[in-house]
Formats: sequence, C-alpha cells, structure tokens
Amino acid sequence: MSENTATDSRLQRRFRELRAQNKKGLIIYICAGDPDIHTTFNLVKEISRAGADVIELGIPFSDPLADGPVIQAASTRALASGTNVGKILSLVDSLRYEEDLPEIPLVLMTYLNPIYRYGLAEFVRDAAAAGVDGLIVPDLPAGEEESTALINAMAGLRPSVDLIPLVAPTSTEERIRAAAAIAQGFIYCVSLTGVTGTRDSLSAELEGFIGRVRSLTDKPLAVGFGISRPEHARRVARYADAVIIGSAVVKAIHEATMSMGTGPDALASVRAVVEGFKNAIAAFGQSPPQNSRGLSRNR
Repeated sequence: MSENTATDSRLQRRFRELRAQNKKGLIIYICAGDPDIHTTFNLVKEISRAGADVIELGIPFSDPLADGPVIQAASTRALASGTNVGKILSLVDSLRYEEDLPEIPLVLMTYLNPIYRYGLAEFVRDAAAAGVDGLIVPDLPAGEEESTALINAMAGLRPSVDLIPLVAPTSTEERIRAAAAIAQGFIYCVSLTGVTGTRDSLSAELEGFIGRVRSLTDKPLAVGFGISRPEHARRVARYADAVIIGSAVVKAIHEATMSMGTGPDALASVRAVVEGFKNAIAAFGQSPPQNSRGLSRNR
C-alpha cells in the first residue's frame, strides 16, 4: 500500500494509520433505516464515538442472499420504514456535515440488484458525491463482466469510492488474486461458508484461510461473518488487520430500540456493545512481525 498519495481514500488512510500505530481495526455493520433513518443517523455518531474505525451501512434489500435471519429481519424493518437508496445517500451526505463526527470511513454494503435499479453510473456518482468511501457487493464476482462494469464506472471519481471484494474459505488462488487486483480499501474475508449471523464458535480453519490470503496479497484483510462475541473478535484480531461485527450489533440495536425506544438510553446501550468489541481488539493491538516484503508472518 502506498505510504502517502494525494488520491488516497479515507479507507486507505485509516488502514495506513492503524498499521503505523500497530492497531487492529473495528468495522461495525448496521442496517440503514432500522428502525428508521433518523435513528441510523444517531447510531452512526454513537458507534463512531465508541471507537469504530469504519462503519458499514447496509442497504436493505428484499432478497439479501448473504445475510442471515438477524440482518434479513433488519432489512425488512428498514424497508417497512420507507428506507431506499436515495435516503441512504442523503443520510451519508448529512453525516459529512456533522462537525463533531470524525472523518470516519463510511462504506455501503449492497447487492447488484439495487445498484442496477438505481442506475450503475448514477449510483457510483451519487455515492461519491455524498461522501461514501467504499462499496461491498457480496454477489459481485471478481474478475467477471459485472465487476469490470462497476470498476469502469468508479474510475476517475473524486472523491474516490473504494471497491471492497469478498473472498471465502472456498475461494481458489485464482479468485483471491482477482479480488486482490481490484481491492482498494481492504479485502473482506468471509470467515465461513454460509450467511451472516451469530455463531457459538469460529472455524478452526480460519487462521489457515487468512494465512493463505495473506500469502497472495499485502492489502489489508478484514474478517467478518459469525463474529458475535468479544472473545471471537480478540481471536480474529491476532491474525487479521480488522474485525467486522454485524449481526451482534444489529441484534443489540433491535433489542435496545424495542425496550427503550430510540432515545439516549438505547443509543448508550448500543455504544456499550461496540465498546466491548473495541476493548477486546485493543488487547491484541500489536501487529505480527513483518517480513522483508511487508507481509505478516507467523500468523
């Protein structure tokens, strides 16, 4: 990764800062519009204050293939509240005007269908203008026609929007190399084969999978899917550059807003959950030793 260029995105700068400080990143996913878009605005600010390094805003979709029941239910609630792509881009734009909100990278996670429905070129243009920093599209095949079309549409955008590809334990070396070739901010490493959701334990093969990806690229690696407890995050932080928490926080948001409404008490409850993950990752802030190519070893 470049040490410093004028065209670096917020995402690239954040990961460079984390590496320089020997820290691991915390990425929090929430479903935009769950329970409503105004509450999402407040949640982003609260989660940022709790120590998140990147926030993913999920665009609710009626057929979220990669998502488990917790996020599917959140998507249903968000759609019922009238959330759509336009409102989410307006939300991001509004957040960029908040003086007390740090320059935290904001990433959209969506599927190809909402992008094509909005209009591919229009979507990336409006996302960049709103202040979106990255785009995660689980059903986008790296190296295929769809990814080329999206990359071409993103070319030359200022500010830039980073494309973040996903790789899974079943990904071939060829697929991982294709993902690394288009990755900008980081590579999203799916911890398991399946959908998002809380799990009682992590795969015993996870460390080996991350080591395999690490051997093929020096791009930052963030691990998500199934990481639902601080002890899970602590384990993953030993060998990844960042940990992604989704369903555990989405569940906490739903429980808090159902029992306390959408006011300060509910926000504080969610903040405490995020702080728990942040503290767990901080315990493993030291990065593994680097080899001569800048790649981590002994992972």
